[in-house]
Amino acid sequence: MELNADFTQTVTVLNADNPWRQSPSAGVERKMLDRIGDEVARATTIVRFAPGSAFAPHTHDGGEEYIVLEGVFQDEAGDFPVGTYVRNPPTSRHTPSSEPGATIFVKLWQFDPEDRQHVRIDMNTAATTADPARAGVATSTLFQDSQEHVAMEVWKPEVTQAIDASGGAEILVLEGALSDGDAALGPRDWLRVAPGETRTLTSGPDGARLWVKTGHLRQMTGA
Repeated sequence: MELNADFTQTVTVLNADNPWRQSPSAGVERKMLDRIGDEVARATTIVRFAPGSAFAPHTHDGGEEYIVLEGVFQDEAGDFPVGTYVRNPPTSRHTPSSEPGATIFVKLWQFDPEDRQHVRIDMNTAATTADPARAGVATSTLFQDSQEHVAMEVWKPEVTQAIDASGGAEILVLEGALSDGDAALGPRDWLRVAPGETRTLTSGPDGARLWVKTGHLRQMTGA
C-alpha cells in the first residue's frame, strides 16, 4: 500500500476530512497520513485505542516515535498521558496497553537503524527558548541527530514566519490554529513540506503549539 508516498510533493491532511478506519487489531482504529507498505510499513498515522486495549509483546525493528494526543498510553516503562513524546528506537521491545483508552500520533520505521536512544519527554512541562531567528516563536528541542531535528514550537498569536524545509518538514498542530496560505489548520491537522520548498505560516488569534520535524525527508528524495 502507498499513501502520500511521493515525498517530493507537499501534502496537507485535515483531521476532519480523514475518517477513522478499523485496523486488523480489535479495538484499534486509525487515520493514515502517509504509508509505504501494508501492516509492516513506513507509516505516519493517528491511532485510537479503545479502553482496555492490551497487546502482545513486540519488537520495533524500525523504531517507533509517538505523541499521546488523548487518554493514557501504557507499557512497562510507565503511563504516558496527553502531551508525552516518546521514541522507542530500533530493536526496542515493549508490551503496550491502555486501560482508559488513548489516541496517539505515531511514526514507524523512520529511524536511523543505528539509533538506540530512548526518549520520553512531557511536552506540557518542557522549557522553551525564544527562537532568535523568528520573532514570536519559542522552541523546545525534543530530539536531534545527523538526519533530523524534532521540536515543540509555541507561536504567539498572529505571528507569520517561515519554516526551514531545506530537508523537508513535517508539522502536527497540537493546539491553536495555523494558516498555510490556502489551508487553515487546527488541532491534529498535518502538513508535510517537500524538501527545498519555501513555506510561510501564520498562527491564529490564540497562537499555536506545534510538533515540528525537519531534515528527515532528504533521505526519501535525495535532496
